[in-house]
Amino acid sequence: MTRHATVVGAGLAGAEAAWMIARFGLPVTLYEMKPAHFSPAHKSPLFAELVCSNSLRSDRLENAVGLLKEEMRALGSLVMAAADQARVPAGGALAVDRERFSGFITDALTRHPLIEIRREEVTEIPDDGATVIATGPLTADALAEAVARLPGVSHLHFYDAAAPIVTADSLDMSHVFRASRYGRGEDYLNCPLTREEYDAFIDALLTAQTAPVAGFEESAVFEGCMPIESMARRGRMVPAFGPMKPVGLVDPNTGRMPYACLQLRQDDAASTLYNLVGFQTRLMFPEQRRVFGLIPGLKDAEYARYGVMHRNTFLNSPGVLSPAYECLNRPGLYFAGQMTGVEGYVESASSGMVAGLNAALRLLGRPGCVFPDHTAIGALARYISTPNRHFQPMNITFGLMPPLAARVRGKQERYRQMSERALTEIRQYGDALFTGESNCDKE
Repeated sequence: MTRHATVVGAGLAGAEAAWMIARFGLPVTLYEMKPAHFSPAHKSPLFAELVCSNSLRSDRLENAVGLLKEEMRALGSLVMAAADQARVPAGGALAVDRERFSGFITDALTRHPLIEIRREEVTEIPDDGATVIATGPLTADALAEAVARLPGVSHLHFYDAAAPIVTADSLDMSHVFRASRYGRGEDYLNCPLTREEYDAFIDALLTAQTAPVAGFEESAVFEGCMPIESMARRGRMVPAFGPMKPVGLVDPNTGRMPYACLQLRQDDAASTLYNLVGFQTRLMFPEQRRVFGLIPGLKDAEYARYGVMHRNTFLNSPGVLSPAYECLNRPGLYFAGQMTGVEGYVESASSGMVAGLNAALRLLGRPGCVFPDHTAIGALARYISTPNRHFQPMNITFGLMPPLAARVRGKQERYRQMSERALTEIRQYGDALFTGESNCDKE
């Protein structure tokens, strides 16, 4: 086998896979069809474009995605290096300036002497060396058909949505206050609503016109990106217990917790753009202006980007992929990113690390690497490769990891100890992976 790797797709997963392979001193060709061709959700020619939120979610070790980030940092993640460099204020979350984040990754990959960038569409699966397919849930038709022809492959789909982004100078700040929940700084802009204002907003939301999406079914919406109008149809108070929950906030104008509250999160380093947190939507664009304009502070808001919805396609990975993200019926072919059934930016990048790592090990003639279940990286890999009749895309949670040997009282302390357990082993892997001595070289 030639010692050359191919990575198709330069999103978060593909970027991480190419970076990992090159770290082993192996040449890699990275294909990206932008800017010649764009998917319905992509707009920027840069690599690792963030098409939904600019938040990579919690950065605390008591949260599973915070642990996942720290594991990736320990293994030399390019995505985490970019995120840390492009960070913008977001309380306990890690949010980034989109352009700076994607620019950092694009520059790092373009400048790497072992990475060849080819800006063209791939229509067939390469069969030379090792290949990582990381084209995401909006894979172009020709390559998607090639993947569908692989033995044992079947597909399932969900619908994903993005929230709107508004300009900061168009907000009516007389109706907005700065605060993070529970007094953790002032990183968010908050639009409080009275009961009357909330009821008027929900009434308008329930009757607003939605954009047609081919084959759309409410039951096929991924829970983590539920459109705000779909939440309202489940119950008038569902948004108030979800993205509009007022818990942990005090309106300085009243000295009380609001009835409901929309939070806006900074979307760029210059603080000129803010996204509506949790307000994924498929409302028609004029309806977004009208309905969201009922929220105090947004009456005259100018939209830098409207919310949109699109269909995502995923592999039914259990029975198709191994915990190394390798195709069971075609050794040397790996998949990474959301198309494997991991959900979320960080989870996608994590799968790219593992796929790239294992592609490199294969080219070097070394055994594949399967991370332990009690690490966040390993738990995700086990989830997508373990038979499950009701398989769905999944974010990382502590529920995917085995419990501690001894009972620990208090959820936060239990999660902290689970994180310490995972990081102890991950750091050992990080110290040895690139020397050829890693104790994860087993399957």
